[in-house]
Amino acid sequence: MKIVADAYAWVELFSGTTRGEIARKKMVEAESVITPDTVLAEVARKYLREGVEEQRTRGRLSTILEASEPAHIDDETALAAGRAYLQLEGKAREEGLGKPSLFDALVLAVARANDAMVLTGDRHFEGLPETLWMGT
Repeated sequence: MKIVADAYAWVELFSGTTRGEIARKKMVEAESVITPDTVLAEVARKYLREGVEEQRTRGRLSTILEASEPAHIDDETALAAGRAYLQLEGKAREEGLGKPSLFDALVLAVARANDAMVLTGDRHFEGLPETLWMGT
């Protein structure tokens, strides 16, 4: 199985949580792990916003790039992400969740383009057929 790892999965993995251990196991077992390039920016933003040293943040980004294949956003993926966002937004409204991020839609679009599962614990993805749920 191919996996697209979202920021949630990487952050949990780096935090060493139970969910992070689930993420690590799923990634090791996967045929391939794909990380959209936008996830790198999302992870960097989170750590820098929390005051994590830039060198340590760079190390985590390097780990992501070593452990997965980066997926770049092209015009087809951008259009697919726009459609995915509308779907996620409707789902969020129905379920009383906050609005999804554009990052979420990009992750879903990359998963669909690669016939892969999204590895996540983000509630915006819960219940979607493309979701490999790591939440509890």
